[in-house]
Amino acid sequence: MPSANSRPNEGGSAVGIISRDQHAFRASMTHESDRFLGEQAAVLAEISSESLVLLDAIRQLTDGGKRLRALLCYWGWRAAGGAADEHAIVTAGVALEFFQAAALIHDDIIDRSDTRRGAPSVHRQFSIQHRNARWHLDPERFGVSSAILAGDLCLAFSEELFTSACEGLDGVSARPIFNRMRTEVMAGQYLDLLEEAVGPDQTPEAAAERALNILRFKSAKYSMERPLMLGGALAGADQELLEAFSSFALPLGEAFQLRDDVLGVFGDPAVTGKPAGDDLREGKRTYLIARTLGASDARGRDTINGLLGRPDLLDADVAMLRVTIVDSGALAHTEQLIARRSADAFRALDCLAIDGLPAAALRALAEAAVTRTF
Repeated sequence: MPSANSRPNEGGSAVGIISRDQHAFRASMTHESDRFLGEQAAVLAEISSESLVLLDAIRQLTDGGKRLRALLCYWGWRAAGGAADEHAIVTAGVALEFFQAAALIHDDIIDRSDTRRGAPSVHRQFSIQHRNARWHLDPERFGVSSAILAGDLCLAFSEELFTSACEGLDGVSARPIFNRMRTEVMAGQYLDLLEEAVGPDQTPEAAAERALNILRFKSAKYSMERPLMLGGALAGADQELLEAFSSFALPLGEAFQLRDDVLGVFGDPAVTGKPAGDDLREGKRTYLIARTLGASDARGRDTINGLLGRPDLLDADVAMLRVTIVDSGALAHTEQLIARRSADAFRALDCLAIDGLPAAALRALAEAAVTRTF
């Protein structure tokens, strides 16, 4: 397939071309997502119009957003020589969006999160529906059960879309990457649950190592590494290029998730769309928390372990935990680790043997990922 990446004297600067191409890609994704959901609405309507509410929840999560994973997939495709206007990469991007939506729905259930992007989370939407309709039995159980089904439906949609994207392409190497990505996320999610259950009954060193492993498999790989590799594989990238993609995107994904963990404790609710210190109420034993426990005295550890995971944390409790985290040096250490992982990613990006346009696009996405405030 001829390269569509080098386009001198077309559309102005590289920044302008990147912006234009990403806008067109997002618009095509919106069109494809709407078309697909319209088809699925017809299927569900034949079963029962009452089941269409499942699609409403899915549509809300897949409508708009940063679409970072899809964009990484797109630029991986372009870097490997894929054409800008190929429908297959649009379908693959939508498949990733549906996979992300499934992960968000299930993650909010597991974490007992009431909000997502400033609105009620999916399981909370269903429980509110139950209460408003004054139905029988437990609204919370109905909400969780319905959201599990909505998440499962997202996974099924994601598989259907990715299979469609592979049709007619030499995407043999893409399928194992997609399959592995799904397994990694599920295993990483379980390890996260396990870490919360194990709690403080481990050494701080072991806790930090486990937290990094969870971060890598629950988030970093599927947020950055796998989408970029999928785009390349769909365009026929060889193993050498796919490994180079991994060298760039995996440390970037780890920096991205470490930043997310910092925002989960110190982020501004007006920007993040989640209550202040929400990760503390959910009891997330992140790398930030593991470092705090390892660097604190007995009193500091008692403060963390006594308050972490309490859903009734007051703002004063959140403030106390924040002070403990900062005083222990854990926040500064985590910021340093973000900087190191980011530097690793940018060094690997500089070594990528790809055209200038996708390289510039990947650099812009990387910079936004590690400096974000939401």
